[in-house]
Amino acid sequence: MARAVAKREDLPVEYTWDLASIFPSESDWDAEVEKTAQMLQKLDGYRGRLAESGTILLEALETIEQIWTRLGHVFAYASMLRDQDTTNQAAAAKDDRAMGLYSQVSAATAFVEPEILAIGASTLQNWMNETSGLEIYGHYFDHLEQQRAHIRSPEVEQILGMALNPFGTARQIHGTLADADLTFAPAVSSSGDRIDLSQGNIDALITDSDREVRRTAFEHYADAHLALQNTMGMCLATGVKQDVFSARVRGYQSSLEAALHPYHLPVEAFHNLVDAYKRHLPTWHRYWRLRREMLGYDTFHVYDIKAPMTVDPPQVPYQEAVRWIVDGMAPLGREYAETMQRGATNQRWVDIYPNEGKRAGAYSGGWQGTHPFILMSYTDDIFSMSTLAHELGHSMHSYYTWRNQPPVYARYSTFVAEVASNFNQALVRDHLLKSRSDRNFQIALIEEAMANFHRYFFIMPALARFELELHERSERDEPLTAEVMNAVMADLFAEGYGSEVEMDRDRIGITWAEFPTHLYMNFYVFQYATGISAAHALVHSVLSGGEEAADRYLQFLKAGDSLYPLDALRLAGVDMTRPEPVEQAFAYLGEMVDRLGELVREEQSAGVS
Repeated sequence: MARAVAKREDLPVEYTWDLASIFPSESDWDAEVEKTAQMLQKLDGYRGRLAESGTILLEALETIEQIWTRLGHVFAYASMLRDQDTTNQAAAAKDDRAMGLYSQVSAATAFVEPEILAIGASTLQNWMNETSGLEIYGHYFDHLEQQRAHIRSPEVEQILGMALNPFGTARQIHGTLADADLTFAPAVSSSGDRIDLSQGNIDALITDSDREVRRTAFEHYADAHLALQNTMGMCLATGVKQDVFSARVRGYQSSLEAALHPYHLPVEAFHNLVDAYKRHLPTWHRYWRLRREMLGYDTFHVYDIKAPMTVDPPQVPYQEAVRWIVDGMAPLGREYAETMQRGATNQRWVDIYPNEGKRAGAYSGGWQGTHPFILMSYTDDIFSMSTLAHELGHSMHSYYTWRNQPPVYARYSTFVAEVASNFNQALVRDHLLKSRSDRNFQIALIEEAMANFHRYFFIMPALARFELELHERSERDEPLTAEVMNAVMADLFAEGYGSEVEMDRDRIGITWAEFPTHLYMNFYVFQYATGISAAHALVHSVLSGGEEAADRYLQFLKAGDSLYPLDALRLAGVDMTRPEPVEQAFAYLGEMVDRLGELVREEQSAGVS
């Protein structure tokens, strides 16, 4: 049964992340906010002067990097302090203050890119040859040149920078509603026991062996979101309209183009993924049918999708999960494995267990100059182990990027972000499938794999299609209401579930509201599917190519934003402009369905179940 949800103050410190490694106290954070704001005054001395010389330009860029690094630490600390307990109003106030400072910095630095573009590519090249230290900005200058048509005047860029804080309000409101204000009726077991339901334990409850627990958890979770659907719908409509506004201001043909063009990604990358997803829906229909038959149900519901198919699902305590993950990542070498192990244990990168008010979901955060941080709600099962592997993949990507790139390239695009995370999951899964022959464990592990594919190769493409539909409606100035959103979402899932899954249109239709972050990130969700495709291709490469392939992958992790996303993936050994990686991932999905059926038939033949 699910772990009781603790109060934040009752958690042992070793189970929490070490925010004091960024700022020893909240007063130190306050002081850093003031210092960062004061540094903005120094920027005024560079306004209108960047074309004077390479030396002046280099000084300005280095000053800006110092400011952004300071801001990154301020922002990371405040957002994580809030996320660990969203009912903490003092933490929420700090997060709001950090957002305000972020907007100030964006506005104060808005003059830089238009002035750099005015210098001209030939002059910039000469300055890079003459001014030591400026040459590292070559890729950044090329990136700006590619964006020339979409970078506005200094005055417009300043206004857009100032708008970042108010533009973030819709997302913040939706997230606050989801994490702090939703009221969930408890789940109920088949014996009548009531179980507290929260954002922190919903995943554990919908994988419970008791079908009544799963049903009531699914329904009560959806019902809580339905109760606030109009407010959440208005928030999401506002977010979509802001995307459309920004795309129009910058002269893009669509919000989709605006989201992809800065990363040198063609809009075809989105449409090709969606088309492949639609072609392979019969594989999902086959999986739903197989699960229904294996579970012995006459009807199959959404809350049965993660029903355990073994009588004794493996328990995986946190420390054991860390050991498995470290062992699974051994092909990447000792340094990678030992760094990851230290981070997940004594260095306290991870905020491990659920607590009241904790932000939903899981993520990896931090900034260059800090170590990575992971927020999750670990529930001692194989699904949590997989989530931990996923987030550690993100964290190790950040770890290597931060230590090998200058600040200008210390981040990486969303298109490559989901590669490292899914790579970890796939490599650890491969290790466990090969090293643990117990049939029960194998079934549970394939269930985990299918749950992961369900999220990234089923839910996320459906949400991507939903996102495109909403943006296109907004671009046509059509109304966006919760009723419209629910209908669009339900229709998309009806196509995905086919005739194999019983539809509860209202509760399935509200799925969009259960993603209070992803759908505000402007066409991010489809990149989970491209990421998992690239990841599986690279796992195959590393396992078959030995140290050379592993080294190429590590070079990819170290590249950060110093290469365009498609080039970074080519460095690792996969070409995402071709259809093969996505098709290979769907082929692997089909193999998992086949293998699961074989294992269950073997179990039934052996009289185990």
